[in-house]
Amino acid sequence: MKCAYRLEQVTYTYPLRENPAVSNLDLCIPEGRTTVLLGPNGAGKSTLMDLLLRWRKPDHGCIHLFDAPLASYTKRSLGRTVSLVPQEEGARFSFTVLEYVLFGRSPYLHELASPTHADVEIAQAAITQVGIQEIAHRPITTLSGGEHQLVLLARALAQQPRVLLLDEPTSSLDPGNTAKVIRILRQLSEQGITLFFTTHDPTVAADCAHHVAMISHSELLFSGPATDALTPPLLSELYGTPMETFRHGDRLMVTRVH
Repeated sequence: MKCAYRLEQVTYTYPLRENPAVSNLDLCIPEGRTTVLLGPNGAGKSTLMDLLLRWRKPDHGCIHLFDAPLASYTKRSLGRTVSLVPQEEGARFSFTVLEYVLFGRSPYLHELASPTHADVEIAQAAITQVGIQEIAHRPITTLSGGEHQLVLLARALAQQPRVLLLDEPTSSLDPGNTAKVIRILRQLSEQGITLFFTTHDPTVAADCAHHVAMISHSELLFSGPATDALTPPLLSELYGTPMETFRHGDRLMVTRVH
């Protein structure tokens, strides 16, 4: 199995804290597949995402991206390889959707350069890919939460990444928009993009993950095929409460035992 990211004995401890946020982590994120990271609050999911984005540097261990040390990437080359869909963003200002999505072309532009016609075409294609072309010229300040999440996804796709990282991509969405995002993620995986995202909902993982990693108390509990991960014993151990799974049609559903 070829790894997009490979982590070897990665440990990170926040300043002035005694216990590590992630500890001795060995993990392969398979290239061209969808990997979902599951774990309870405070397990280390956000810290791991920061490390993959190089927002934080490991205290110990190493991280490789496509067989090269993550530290060897320039900011521009990393931006052309990896893109992020955050859970939320702060100030949006009055950019139109198209203008906002064009920010995804920044790694390809020289300083102070304006987007080219080709950049605009790439941004428009990303907008079409996530199905929001009818709002391309609306100010983003007028969008619903679901529409804004799709705009964030389009902006990330405009970077033309090999790896797409997503932080809780469905956490604030209604069921209809959740289904839409999952459908888009499946399409992106079919195109060969490596997907890695965090979620609190194991059912979302069941809907689109090939691979599941579980992190608990800062350490890796399990990493392997989704069919092996999404079992009542492992899920119960991960969340510290009895969990069960059942089939509804062709979907695997996960719920807590009351």
